[in-house]
Amino acid sequence: MTAKRKTTSSTSGTALDRVNAYARAVLSGEEIAGPHVRNACRRHFDDLDRGAARGLWWDDAAAVRVFRFFEERLKLSEGQFEGTPFRLHPSQAFKLGSLFGWKNASGNRRFRRAYIEEGKGNGKSPFAGGVGLYGMMADSEPGAQIYAAAATKDQANILFRDAVKMRNQSPALRDRTKPSGGPGKEYNLAYHAKNSFFRPLSKEAGKTGSGLRPHFALCDEVHEHPDRSVMEMLERGFKFRRQPLLLMITNSGSDRNSVCWEEHEHAVRVAAGTREPDDDFAYVGEVIDDSTFAYVCSLDKDDDPLEDSSCWKKANPLLGTILTEEYLAGVVHQAKVIPGKLNGILRLHFCVWTDADKAWMPRATVEKVMEDFDPSIHYGAPLYMGIDLSGTKDMTVAACVVPTGNVDVKRDDGSVAHLPTYDAWVEAWTPGQTLMARAQADKQPYDLWVRDGYLNTTDGPRVRFDVVAARVAEIDSLYDVASIAYDNYAYARFSEELDIFGVNAEQLPHPQGGKVRARPSEEKIAAAKAAGEKVPLGLWMPGSVTELENLIVDGRIRLRASPVLMSALMGATFDRDAHDNRWFVKSKASVRIDAAVALAMACGAASDGATVVQPVMSPWDDPDFKLVA
Repeated sequence: MTAKRKTTSSTSGTALDRVNAYARAVLSGEEIAGPHVRNACRRHFDDLDRGAARGLWWDDAAAVRVFRFFEERLKLSEGQFEGTPFRLHPSQAFKLGSLFGWKNASGNRRFRRAYIEEGKGNGKSPFAGGVGLYGMMADSEPGAQIYAAAATKDQANILFRDAVKMRNQSPALRDRTKPSGGPGKEYNLAYHAKNSFFRPLSKEAGKTGSGLRPHFALCDEVHEHPDRSVMEMLERGFKFRRQPLLLMITNSGSDRNSVCWEEHEHAVRVAAGTREPDDDFAYVGEVIDDSTFAYVCSLDKDDDPLEDSSCWKKANPLLGTILTEEYLAGVVHQAKVIPGKLNGILRLHFCVWTDADKAWMPRATVEKVMEDFDPSIHYGAPLYMGIDLSGTKDMTVAACVVPTGNVDVKRDDGSVAHLPTYDAWVEAWTPGQTLMARAQADKQPYDLWVRDGYLNTTDGPRVRFDVVAARVAEIDSLYDVASIAYDNYAYARFSEELDIFGVNAEQLPHPQGGKVRARPSEEKIAAAKAAGEKVPLGLWMPGSVTELENLIVDGRIRLRASPVLMSALMGATFDRDAHDNRWFVKSKASVRIDAAVALAMACGAASDGATVVQPVMSPWDDPDFKLVA
């Protein structure tokens, strides 16, 4: 083995030349790429320089062999590429060469796991399908079992059928393999010369995975996997193989509590060579996991794909080869004019991990108005409160909003509005008895939030309303609580606790759905009638959501930094009716949006209690205005 290592690790090999050429082009800026791909290229050169000390070496013959299989045996299918040879793009050559060229001290392939995250339409499925065909036919593995795995049967079939179509286009592969199932309904490819097969597999079909001995497991659309069960089922069978491969391909996702996010985070740390990367993901070069290959497309932190097309290729390495700029320009236009499509387009086409499938508020927009401040600076000031009560699973949240002044805001029609500004913060409670179980189920660090003072616990399996009411009474003694907006759920019992503690602030009903508007207080109705004005409208969630949205977008609210609040705002999406009235709903069952709901209610109460200020008119718009005294 030592002699072989000396003869095949030469840097003059044709495969290594192609891999190095791409890596050099990326690092020189000739090839546009994002931070994690740049790090993958730095890691490659680091390993060429220093990997021998860890037993790593480059087998150029192995990389050349897989290149030849792709470019001399495989043909693409469908559309403009029907029947054309699979010519590897430089980025594909980098990935493929790295997976098959790097070896470890035992002479087996170094990489047993690969995580590839790219924009939609960059040829991930045909690439993975080609890897599967190579593993079945040309990888010198007797009885190779190749699985195209996904969360659902239909998704698993997409990758598998891409492989079948390439097989059908290639006479050399077609003559040596046998499909099972009719045209378009194939469910197995067999290579009898090696007693090998290639077939789709999903969680719903796999059951316990008994008897699986995969050589390659090709996991498609990892962001759609509800848990790790499919991959674990396949990796359990790797113990029977000398050099198995788990190849994960995916778009970016929207769930930071998912298996995909875990793999994404591991991959970017592997590429950067540090377990604690900075905001720029600067390359450090420590060895985190020698058995994982990472190729994670992403934008740099200040890139704006909606305004700057020069960053598009960072998420789409095959831009100009498969994807066109004209197509992506059309996608960007949709994101601008149809807000409900924004998050999906950012996620699928520009490798942006969003916080919900539907856009309500981008994280960057919220971060601009979120900072640390001490609420005690407002002692004695008027305060509006929103209360969202809970049972055993959600949080009970009291949101506090304090008016801080006014600011002129120019509207799209040129008018100027003199609008109020606010400081706001939330206080949250959760049952202490079930804290750790729910932290594990929701995949949120509730225990750390408690430790750091962002979340409070009460004894028992439910939030104790007397504890919350006592805190509301304390707030009432420190500030001038003008009103408390509440939803009817469990409020009768909570109101009794407020009475016990002597809280006399006005309590305003505020339904949380979008179908019902609360009745205004009798005092406001009487005041409006006495002034000869129309009867005022009561609070409702569509109005309060819009008010909160405007405050954040205008920069007229300062939110006290809190992971409880940020998690809720990022996890909230909306439902809407035919009149485009919107109200908050959870993006996922495990997301707790109580803080967002309470904050919207408090903002609605503050708006309801504020004096309405008309837009400032120019004196030239007044027909009676004169310059003379």
